[in-house]
This record gives sequence, C-alpha cells and structure tokens, in this order.
Amino acid sequence: MIKDNQQHFNRLHVLIDAFVIAGSYMLSWAIQFQILKKTTGLTFGQYMIILLLIVPIYLLLYMAFSLYTTKSVRRKRVELDKIIEANTIGLVLLLAGLYLFRSAQDVTDNYSRMMFFYFYLINITLESLVRNFIRLFLQRLRRKGFNQKHMILVGYSRATEEYIDRIKANPEWGYEIMGILDDNVECGMRYRGVQVFGRTEEIEELLTQNTPDEIAITLGLSEYSKLEHIVAVCEKSGVHTKFIPDYNNIIPTRPYTEDLMGLPVINIRHVPLTNTFNAVIKRTMDLVGSFFAILIFSPVMAVTALAIKATSPGPLIYAQERVGLHNKNFRMYKFRSMDVQSPKKERGAWTVPDDPRVTSVGKIIRKTSIDELPQLFNILKGDMSLVGPRPERPFFVEKFREEIPRYMIKHQVRPGMTGWAQINGYRGNTSIRKRIEYDLYYIENWTPGFDIKILFLTIFKGFVNKNAY
Repeated sequence: MIKDNQQHFNRLHVLIDAFVIAGSYMLSWAIQFQILKKTTGLTFGQYMIILLLIVPIYLLLYMAFSLYTTKSVRRKRVELDKIIEANTIGLVLLLAGLYLFRSAQDVTDNYSRMMFFYFYLINITLESLVRNFIRLFLQRLRRKGFNQKHMILVGYSRATEEYIDRIKANPEWGYEIMGILDDNVECGMRYRGVQVFGRTEEIEELLTQNTPDEIAITLGLSEYSKLEHIVAVCEKSGVHTKFIPDYNNIIPTRPYTEDLMGLPVINIRHVPLTNTFNAVIKRTMDLVGSFFAILIFSPVMAVTALAIKATSPGPLIYAQERVGLHNKNFRMYKFRSMDVQSPKKERGAWTVPDDPRVTSVGKIIRKTSIDELPQLFNILKGDMSLVGPRPERPFFVEKFREEIPRYMIKHQVRPGMTGWAQINGYRGNTSIRKRIEYDLYYIENWTPGFDIKILFLTIFKGFVNKNAY
C-alpha cells in the first residue's frame, strides 16, 4: 500500500513539476517583455513553442538526478544541490541548442538570453519552494497518523541501534517501530522506547496476527545463519522486507549490488565512473574543457613563461612523477616555480613557509595556481581530469597507504587539476585524512553536475591558494 501510494505520488509530482517549469518560463517571459518592456522580434507563440522541448528535457534531467525518489529520507540541502545541478545542465543544453540549430533567418538569435537566465533563477526558486511545501505537507499528514509506515525489526545489533537512532532523529520520515524480535536479549528490554517483545522463531505467527508495512532485518553478524529462514517467512507473508547489514565497521562506505546472471554481487564501494557511459561523458567534458581552457589561458601562460625565463635559469616546465589512475605513474607538468635542484633533494620534501627554493615569480604563480595551468596538457593526454583527487608523488603514496585507511581508493579515478577537497580548503600542507574523506565522497557521488559545480566554485575559491608557499 505504501509503495503504491509512493508511485501515485511520484506521478503527481512529475505533473506538478511540469506546471512549475512551464509557469517559471512564462513568468520569465512576462518579466522580460511585460514588466521590463524589453523589445523582441519574436511573438509570444514563438517563445512558448520551445516549452514543448524544455518541459520533457527538464523532467528527464530531474529523473536523472534522482529527484523523484522518496523525499522522506533526503536532506533539503542535497535536494537543492540536485535542483541547481539539473537546471544548470538544462540551461547549458538550451543555450547550446539555440546556437547549434540556428536557421537561415537566424530566428534563434532573437531569443532573449537574459530571459532564459531569469527562467533559470525562477525555476530553481519555485522548484525548491514547491518541494519544501510538499515536504511540510507530508510531515503534517504523518504527525496526524496518515501515511505512517509501521515496521518490526528482526534482530538486535549495532545496526538495530543505529537504525533506531536515525528513525528517532527524523520523525518526518514517517516510520513507527512496533518492536524488536531477538533471541539474545531478554523480552521487555528497551532501546529508546522500542521494546524487544519476542523471539525470531515467533515471526511467522506474528505476521499472521499483525500486518506491519515493513520488516527490517537487523541481525548481528554472528546470526546470519538465520537469515535464509527469516527472509523466506517474510516473503511468504507478502510484507515488504529490507535488510540492514551489521557490517558498518567492516565496510564503512556505500556498497551496491549488481546482478551477475542471477547471482547477486555486492560491490564494496559505489564508483559511478566505472560505468562506461559515465566515463565517456567525463572524458568528453575533459577534452572540450581543457581545449577551450588552453585557448583562454594561453596569454597568461605566455606571460608566465617569459617571466620565468627572464628571472631564473632553467627549464620553463617542471615535470614531476605522480601516481595516477590504477596506481600508474605519469609525468605531471607545472610551470617551474623553484630553483633547479637534484631529484634526490626534492623527492621527499614538502615546501615550507618562506622556502628559499621558491623564486620570486614562483611565489606569485603558486599563490594564484597559475603554475598548474600546464596540467591542461596532461588532461588532453589522458593522464588527468579537470576534476578529481589531486595526484601525489610516489614517495608519499607509499607512506600514506600504510598510515591512512582507504587512501589508495583515490586511484580508482583519474586525478584532477581541482577537486572537492581543494575547494573545501584542503590544499597544500593540510590534513591528508580530511582530504581523503572529501576525495572519497567525490568518487562515490560523481555526476556531471557535481563536476560543473566544482569547476564553478574553483573560479571563486580554488585559484588563490593560501596554503601555497
């Protein structure tokens, strides 16, 4: 029943979004041409005909960004980020489409780009407001007892306590826990008001007398021998059943299951870029982005090269060995910012404040990250990506792999010029452990929109490096 209600609600939500998108577009037209009195060579109908493309494309983007999954367990900030990412890609597609499909009469040139920017801002605002209103409406219904999910937990373990903690901290999710069945804890024992009221062998009799909406299996690792029987009983009753594994201390990440010709395979870590389609999208973004970035920054690189040549003897480009995708070493390019030194001398040393090895020009280009611009050619070669975990020297990789758990996971994707850790302040001589936390979050949550967001934030907070010496 709950699942059916969710499906009906999702269909209604798609319809609501279609009206919001169309309304935002028409409101943007009214602001541009009715309120601001801007002139246009096109009619109202010519503007509105584009809605036939905009509405389905935006709805598909919302589906791609998982904006129609259940709202009860999604944070507001995460939802807002996804709305912004989907609308950003939608705006890029819209403007690119107008440019690519110009007619002989150049009709598309007459469409107001400013109106589309208004549409971008208004649609993000209205989508966020409507979704927050829906969230509040559902929360109010659940407080009154409507659309509640009544559930029973089978097994008492660390996973049980962690699950109850989250349910109690988020009453808007609409879960009501009826009790716990367990063989190792005395009946009557309570955790945060939830009582152990029976044994696991009583589950079949219990399900004939009660009709919970869900069963959550939260057995401890030592009791997994009971799992097959409990699942069979739950499936026989027809009650929706989910499994909350007690391995959070063993696999502290977000695993996912795939079907290998009927055999379920649990992957310890979800890495979207192992998907070929995702990898092609990212590589295409890298090639296009690096090509245009080289064109844009070529004057800056030319001036930097002249300044280095005029003030310090030695090569313009410094090629340093770094560890990249699949633990393979590559030569990463940078503008030389230090005096020439032997590889042995520089191999295992970080730069420090007022480092005498840094040249006068080097101090400037390191602070402004101009020294990183030659890495655009690493991206063209395929050694690096525009966005990803920053690569490290082999000496430090060998050191950190022994000291920091999960450090080597970062090498499952191409290293990047900028990354989620860097725009959050973890650059240069900062905490490696915190940097890895942000790198792993990026690896497990990659989307094209996430890359665009990081590149956008890099413009405002990623170029100037206060930790560069």
